[in-house]
Amino acid sequence: MEITEVRIKIVENAAERLLAFCSITIDAAFVIRDLKLIGGPTGPFVAMPSRKLCTHCRGCGHKNPIKAAYCNQCGGRLGGGEPNRDGDGRVRLYADIAHPINASYRDFIQRRIVAEYEAELVRAREPGYVSRYEGLGDEDRPRR
Repeated sequence: MEITEVRIKIVENAAERLLAFCSITIDAAFVIRDLKLIGGPTGPFVAMPSRKLCTHCRGCGHKNPIKAAYCNQCGGRLGGGEPNRDGDGRVRLYADIAHPINASYRDFIQRRIVAEYEAELVRAREPGYVSRYEGLGDEDRPRR
């Protein structure tokens, strides 16, 4: 599989460690959006797109955040079982939507995104710069 396109949206003045949002196209046929490039202690790393995990109220069935004590819909007390934990014992609040199956492909994706991020930083200094990430998804809209 080949990564045929990488688009980067640099985050200006990020208060946290978020450096950029990214999208990758694989084999000019499949797009993965909302990857994040995060500044870590040993350098940037890629966080895969994820969704917030929820639990359902036993009373009304409404979805609520994992750590909620009361239902946002009916106000009933949420007293579920023990939440899922990761290998370090922390409560899992998010789950990846898409991710590589093995470490070597994750490294391949990360190297490609970091290289494109560094090139985007250079392009961003040019007059009239416009991120190619802007307008992502416009190809799905009907032309007028």
